[in-house]
Amino acid sequence: MKINSLFLDFLKFFPTKVAYAHCDIPCGIYDPHMAQMASHTVIRMTQMLNDLTAEKDIPFEERKKIIHQIARLTKVKEEHAELVKHEIRVLWADYFKEEHLKKYPDLHSLIFKILKLASKARQEINMDAANELLENVQKMAEIFFETKGLKSVRVKSPYPTGGEIVLQDVRRPQ
Repeated sequence: MKINSLFLDFLKFFPTKVAYAHCDIPCGIYDPHMAQMASHTVIRMTQMLNDLTAEKDIPFEERKKIIHQIARLTKVKEEHAELVKHEIRVLWADYFKEEHLKKYPDLHSLIFKILKLASKARQEINMDAANELLENVQKMAEIFFETKGLKSVRVKSPYPTGGEIVLQDVRRPQ
C-alpha cells in the first residue's frame, strides 16, 4: 500500500497528456489479405477432410493414422476460421469508419455474415459454408480497397482450392 501511495505522489510531478488513436497501435496498416488466405485454408482443410476415406474393417494402426489426420485437419480448419474472425474484427473495429457505413450501408450485415459463416465453417465440415465464407470475405476486400480510393482485381489463386483472391489493382494504364 505504501509503495502505491509513493508511486502516485511521484506521478503528480509529471503532467499527463491524452493520446488519440484510431486503434491500439496507430500503425495505419490494414489489409484483408490474411482473412482471404485463412478462408482459402478453411476451404482446403474442408476439402481434405471430405476426401478422407476408410474401409469398414481396417486395421487399428491404419485407423489411428486416419483419426490423427482428421484431428490435424480439423485443428487447422478451426484455427483459420478463428483467424478470419480475428482479422475481420480488427478491420471492423479499427479501420472502417462511420463514413464507410454511409457509403456502404450493407457493410455491417456483410461483416456480421462473415463472422457467422466463419463460426459455421469452424463447427462443421461444410464445403458450402467454407466457399460462402471466402466469397463474402472477398466482397469485403473489394469494399476495403474502394474505401482507400483504390481499384481491386480478382485474380486466379495459386492455391489448391482454386478460386480467386482480391488484390489491389496495380496495373498501370497503357
